[in-house]
Amino acid sequence: MWKPTNQPTTPSRPGSTSETERPAMTPSTTSSSSERETAPAAPRTVSTSTADQATIGKSLVIKGEVTGSESLYIDGRVEGSINLSGNRVTVGRNGVVAANINAREIVVLGKVRGNLTASDRVDIRSDGSLTGDVVAARISIEDGAFFKGGIDIRKGGQKANGAEEIKGTSSTAEPAAAAAARA
Repeated sequence: MWKPTNQPTTPSRPGSTSETERPAMTPSTTSSSSERETAPAAPRTVSTSTADQATIGKSLVIKGEVTGSESLYIDGRVEGSINLSGNRVTVGRNGVVAANINAREIVVLGKVRGNLTASDRVDIRSDGSLTGDVVAARISIEDGAFFKGGIDIRKGGQKANGAEEIKGTSSTAEPAAAAAARA
């Protein structure tokens, strides 16, 4: 029985040695843990920047409603609706979109068929093609771009009710005639 008591004592001595080694290992483990904690923190930062812009690749086809809280780059096909208010939607050169898009900022490099509603701005680049109406605070159409539709410019802080009022005073012939008929 004395040996079992010695055995714990003996392991205590190696345990002391182990404890000496353990602190050496503990900082290594702590360093590894710190590195592990730092390593996931760095990917989280990377995933945050990756989360800042999701991508729909060339071979992907999405049919339905796209919603979320991050920016989106579309290089494939999307049919349905895209609602990413407060974020940026970019339709790449290979992108083909048949959807209404609601976002803070919309950039068209590819082909879009649908109405665009942007709280800030819409950019149609030289290779871009848009068939549909635009409601935005600012719009930019580069030389060489294709655009067929109406434009409704509204102030940045204006609500939907204000947008309806502006639509009534739009420069297109039909709404102007309708406004004149109401008066």
